[in-house]
Amino acid sequence: MPRYFLELAYRGTEYHGWQIQPNARTVQATIQEALLILTKHPSELTGCGRTDTGVHASLYYAHFDLQDPLQDIQKLVFQLNAILPTDIRIRNLHPVSDGAHARFDARHRSYGYYLFTKPGPFLQGLGLPFSGDLNIERMNEAAALCMGEQDFGSFSKTGTQTGHNRCTVSTCHWSEHEGFIKFDVGANRFLRGMVRALTGTLLNVGKETLSVVAFAEILAAKDRSVAGESVAPDGLFLEAIHYPYLPALRIHPFSP
Repeated sequence: MPRYFLELAYRGTEYHGWQIQPNARTVQATIQEALLILTKHPSELTGCGRTDTGVHASLYYAHFDLQDPLQDIQKLVFQLNAILPTDIRIRNLHPVSDGAHARFDARHRSYGYYLFTKPGPFLQGLGLPFSGDLNIERMNEAAALCMGEQDFGSFSKTGTQTGHNRCTVSTCHWSEHEGFIKFDVGANRFLRGMVRALTGTLLNVGKETLSVVAFAEILAAKDRSVAGESVAPDGLFLEAIHYPYLPALRIHPFSP
């Protein structure tokens, strides 16, 4: 059976995350229903990872199989976008080998979290409104401690079935822009709730209610109860997923 990768983007505000759940609207279920209408073949989508309720993706991949090869790939892209809600957009469709896997073949993922210092009515739900002072230099000093391979158990949801809590972080940095502050974090894998918990704890460093030394102690503790609160999902975007057989892309959510 031929396999395809969907390249897509979605605004997660109206969805209970990516993964299908009983009695809840999800991105996966919405796209699967559209595929069934167009292909007349039940296709189970396998996503590159979970996103929680309200979290967005400016770039996301999912794979599915069909009984027969598509004769016109761009026609299906057009048809999907014609019937899907406008908060889900299919960007492209890639034929891949039968063994390609959207989740297990991903080598690197990147997230961005946005704090709006000049919030406006058209940005509601896409970032965390923030007023006040942040010590960005101190936040980046603490963020630098996250680089490399280490245990991030202090920033993981409890009760997950993850085999281990070790991740290799390659990017962890805060930057100031006109109208917003952004946290960029990239790694080979992420634990459930890791980015939002890490963001909330680093914000405490920026507010100077938590020292860099205390942040280092939280990281070393491998205990979620000692870290800061998770920030709201509104400002979190999955922005990049890298595969060895697809072009490396990073999509800024506010690009035209």
